[in-house]
Amino acid sequence: MTEPVWLRIARGYLGQREIAGRKHNPLILRWWTRIRAPFTDDETPWCAGFVGGVLEEAGIKSSRSAAARSYLRWGMRLTKPVVGCVVVLERGPRHGHVFFLLGRDEHGNLLGIGGNQGNKVSVASFDPKRVLAVVWPAPVPVPPPILPVLASNGAALSTNEA
Repeated sequence: MTEPVWLRIARGYLGQREIAGRKHNPLILRWWTRIRAPFTDDETPWCAGFVGGVLEEAGIKSSRSAAARSYLRWGMRLTKPVVGCVVVLERGPRHGHVFFLLGRDEHGNLLGIGGNQGNKVSVASFDPKRVLAVVWPAPVPVPPPILPVLASNGAALSTNEA
């Protein structure tokens, strides 16, 4: 199975991180620019900046919002997750987190690549009970809902991505 182009782009950014202090990672600033967000720092929660920046780089119009929950109104909702879909998680009553789905870990948790996961682009595990929606870019054909089981490599279950 070939993975979506945006997932290959996202993998290329693994390890990119915030810069502590007054300097800011120019790549995170570029993602803000791509989604037309007004931010000029890497301290503002940037998971939606990462997802949107990667989608825009792949030639797909993102939600163009810095809000993770903006992806609840983007693309098409799926009834079953697929590799590369955008997963929207709850993070309290008003906030959220978004990432690209890679598969499931050996415990049934979702494994995803996202920004602002430990202040960097990383792969993390997430409880599927936190899922608000799984969405897919509307113009792109949806692949079969087959999720690979991947080793979590000891990644702790993420509970707060801020």
